[in-house]
Amino acid sequence: MWGGRFAEGPAAVMREINASIPFDKRLWRQDIAGSQAHVAMLAKQGIVSAPDAQAIADGLAQVGAEYAADGVPEDLALEDIHMATESRLATLIGPAAGRLHTARSRNDQVATDFRLWVRDAIDSVDAGLAALQVALVKRAGEHAASVMPGFTHLQVAQPVTLGHHLMAYYEMIARDRSRFVDARARGNRSPLGSAALAGTGFPIDRFATAEALGFDGPTANSLDSVSDRDFALDYLMAATQCSLHLSRLAEEFIIWASQPFGFVSLPDAYSTGSSIMPQKRNPDAAELVRGHSGRIAGCMVSLTMTMKGLPLAYSKDMQDDKPPVFEAHDLLALSIAAMTGMVETVTFRKDRLRAAAEMGFATATDLADWLVRVADIPFREAHHITGMAVRLAERLGVALDALPLDKLREIDERIDQRVFAALGVDASVASRNSHGGTAPDQVRARVAEAKAALGIEP
Repeated sequence: MWGGRFAEGPAAVMREINASIPFDKRLWRQDIAGSQAHVAMLAKQGIVSAPDAQAIADGLAQVGAEYAADGVPEDLALEDIHMATESRLATLIGPAAGRLHTARSRNDQVATDFRLWVRDAIDSVDAGLAALQVALVKRAGEHAASVMPGFTHLQVAQPVTLGHHLMAYYEMIARDRSRFVDARARGNRSPLGSAALAGTGFPIDRFATAEALGFDGPTANSLDSVSDRDFALDYLMAATQCSLHLSRLAEEFIIWASQPFGFVSLPDAYSTGSSIMPQKRNPDAAELVRGHSGRIAGCMVSLTMTMKGLPLAYSKDMQDDKPPVFEAHDLLALSIAAMTGMVETVTFRKDRLRAAAEMGFATATDLADWLVRVADIPFREAHHITGMAVRLAERLGVALDALPLDKLREIDERIDQRVFAALGVDASVASRNSHGGTAPDQVRARVAEAKAALGIEP
């Protein structure tokens, strides 16, 4: 490939450290597609003869069929997927294969292949996230009125509905999808034709190859084209944020499945047992999703540090750009599939959720709001009165709605019988009817909007 300049071959360790074929063979579909677009353009521009171009196109199709059937052979001497494909092409069609690399470098070739791969990865992730949203929305609709405790600091705060809680994750995933969409749009420019770093003197048509590969157009600067990996970093940043959201949901399932909480029962399909303790039912799938988020964030940091301080244009450091992206994508895809399966099949124990919502004086804020709304007491004073009521209920060992009216009136004589209508958990959630609130009607409205956005039946 580059032996004309060198009198001796590489050392064994150089051959091993220099080769990327063990991991970049995953780009073979994109490499074949990019080469097909390139040779078609070369023929159209009269740079390569029609017979040679046809032979190359047919040969590339055969190479692709072989890869699909048998996988990509790993030959460290050929370094990467690009040279592996060109070498096999030469075996199939002879010297005409050498014309394929006219007006292109491996620098713009790999940048193009990698952009195509990341674009495909984003499309795959988006489909998975859409399926997760569908699962969340369906379960939220089932539980629009199911009462559960809302937490702050992992302490019972106010009653909410389970549907409202699940729809919070729908919103997180919606933002994740928007980040991937943005990343795809920014990265959807073709570097092909930038050559090594300076462009080429051949009369190529970069717009034609960009269109053939589904890009929005060619990149505008050849130096930037071959040295840019922002599209990969954008993917990893979006993947990291997404994995954090998946990890938060996984953590809640882990906590909720524990015996002290008992809010959910995870199905056998997403649980494991213990080799020594027969009674154990471990939420291992959720724990692995939680763990994967750390690895995905590590992949993001890895590529960030690789790109830090690299001078223009291409440097061999950038060969290490693909492993973290491939690893993060595999982990993210697994995490999305696992969380989707858990959301679809988890059993929510409404009795335990409701009982927990009735603990911890969760309707204290409702008492304060009632004092403001009905007794016309300033909120800060109402807050103080409510705190005294909570202290009394705690001393007597009863819930707020079980306090005798005479005891409440000893705290403040402006409290009357009407207050008890506001102190139950159902009344509490029903009263939170502001836009985006936890009231069942609000949850059902958000579920209907989400179903329309996802294109599923109301």
